[in-house]
Order: sequence, then structure tokens, then C-alpha cells
Amino acid sequence: MKKLYTKYVVALVLVTLSFSIESTAQLNELPRGSQMAKVFQRIGITDITVIYSRPSVNDREIWGKLVPYGMNNLGFGTAKESPWRAGANENTIIKFTSDVKIEGKDLLAGKYGLHMIVNENNTATIIFSENNTAWGSYFYEPSEDVLRVDVSTKEVAHTEQLTFEFNEVSGTSGVVALNWGEKQIPFKVEIDVANIVLLDIRQKLQASPGFNRQTWEQAANYSQNNGGDLDEALVWVNNAIGGKFYSQKNFNNLSIKAQILTKQGKTTEASTIMDDALDMGTIFQIHGYGRQLIGQGQEEKALEVFKKNAKINKGAWPVDYGLARGYSAVGNYKAALKHIKIAVKRAPDQINKDAIVANIVKLESGTDIN
Repeated sequence: MKKLYTKYVVALVLVTLSFSIESTAQLNELPRGSQMAKVFQRIGITDITVIYSRPSVNDREIWGKLVPYGMNNLGFGTAKESPWRAGANENTIIKFTSDVKIEGKDLLAGKYGLHMIVNENNTATIIFSENNTAWGSYFYEPSEDVLRVDVSTKEVAHTEQLTFEFNEVSGTSGVVALNWGEKQIPFKVEIDVANIVLLDIRQKLQASPGFNRQTWEQAANYSQNNGGDLDEALVWVNNAIGGKFYSQKNFNNLSIKAQILTKQGKTTEASTIMDDALDMGTIFQIHGYGRQLIGQGQEEKALEVFKKNAKINKGAWPVDYGLARGYSAVGNYKAALKHIKIAVKRAPDQINKDAIVANIVKLESGTDIN
């Protein structure tokens, strides 16, 4: 009797265990009808990522039917009125690694649930919610909205599977667009790239990258080329030039300092620094500086630099090409022709030879080659 009771208990435990496993187990990696997707775009040093699921049209009427216009009671969850989840399955997610502007309105860096209210009059409202973990829009709560922007929709060629894409990407902005059926819902993202980069630079200069001379040079150069504080940039480049364990005076950092001083209106000081730098420059650095001077309208000074390069690096490429540019800049085409004909023989490749030949034709017709 005791053995029979023991077998009964064991059997009961196995049945209970089996029921428990069947009721709690889930297969999370089965294929979905609407496949998950991710699109990514970097603007400056800011990353924008959209994670969404891609339903298909499948000959259905999408706008106003499958995706009803306006806010709607979805008949499930806690929301009395819900926008569209901008995709399928979980709500669409959008992430920004830096602060941005959406259609001109500020939005902090972060991860947001992305919803949309699509209207019948070819407009839509884009909603950025602090709740980015919900399933669909069934639990949408207006108090969790971080930002709403209104946009105009566009009629486009048919897109079978819902697709997010980045359009009109520039150095400081881009357009995020949802395409599905014959409709596109776009919104513009703008980024203050220069200030974001400069903030990142300041943080890096206080960390391990700050123990490297090149970091200070790069920081100063970026700042002076992108509207940064010139006094701050001057401090940075001076750290690269001297006074620190990593400092080393060279043509590059002296050139950066001279450019900063020029923008500050201290042209005499800048010129003196570059005179010092020429003794440290490579043949191509000196050549580049000469061309820079021509671009600044300092033709006589440029010719002096090209002559110095020819003296230091006699007979090497591209000193005669530099002299040709220098003489051409001051209007002495006869001397320019003399040196450019020497330069064509020393050109290292066909691309340079072809460029020089074209400039010979210009000089022979009395045209400046700069």
C-alpha cells in the first residue's frame, strides 16, 4: 500500500510540473509577420536610431482604415484614446545620443516611444513619449509626452513594407521619414554639431586623450574652424606647442596658432610665427602655406614662401610648380611659364602632368593659374 501511495505522489508531481512548464514557457524567437528593423544615421557625432516593425500593405486600405485617422479607442489596454504606434508590435522607438531640435523644437538626448496621429487633411502629429517599453499604443498616456510636433504628409510612390529612412542629410540636419503605401510622414532633425563637438572635446581633454599633443592640436583646429571661442582655442594650441610634458613645437601647431591669431586680427604676430614654422615644414607643408597665402590675397608673401621652399628643397617636386603659381599670382607669366615647364617634367604621376599641361595653356594665353 505504501509503495502504491508513493507512485501516486510521484505521478502527481510529474503531472503538476508538466502543466507548470506548458503554462509558463514561451518561444520568443519565432518569426514575426511584421519583421523588426533598425535604421541608423550619424550627423556630426550624434547617432539617431529608429527601431520598428515592418507591416506590409497586402492589398489593404491603410490610411483611414487599417490606420484610423485621429486618436482612437483600440479596445484594449488602459488608454481611452490612442495614437498610432508608427509600425507594428511594440511601439516604435527612436534614440538620440545628443540633444536635438525636432521641427525647430528642443528635445533632449534620450530614448523615446514614437507615436503618430495621422489626419485626413494630409497632416500628422509626431509624438515623442518618455515611455519607450510599451506594446503598441494600448497604454498610451498623454502625460508621458515629452514633445509633439505637427508636420505635413506627402504623397509618394507605393512602399509595400513600412519603411523608415533618412533623407536630406547634411552636416547638421536630416529628415526622418516614414513611408508606407502611398504616404510619407517626414520630420526634420537639427543638431548643433559644433557646440556638441566642442563640449565633447572639453570632456576628452580632461581624460586620457588630453595626455596627447595631437589631441590639443585637433581641438584648437576644430574650434577655430567652427566658430569656437578663439581665446580657448589659443590656450589649447599653446598647450600643444610648449609647457607640457607632451608639448612639441612643429609646423602644424604653429600654423594653427597663426590662423587663430589672424582671425583675432593679430596678423603681424601670425606672420612672425609662420616665418618660424617654415624652418620646420616639409616641402608639401610649405607649398600648401604658399597656396593659402594666395587665397588670402597675399601674393607677394606667397612668392617669398615658394622661393624659400625652392631654396630648401632644390630640384624636388613640387617646388617649381609652386614658383609657377607664385609668379603667376603677381602677374609675371614669363617666369611662371619657365618654372611650370620644369615642373611638368618632375610631376610624379599622370594626373599631376595633365593638370600642369592645362595650366601651361592658361599661362600661354595670359591667364592666372591660381
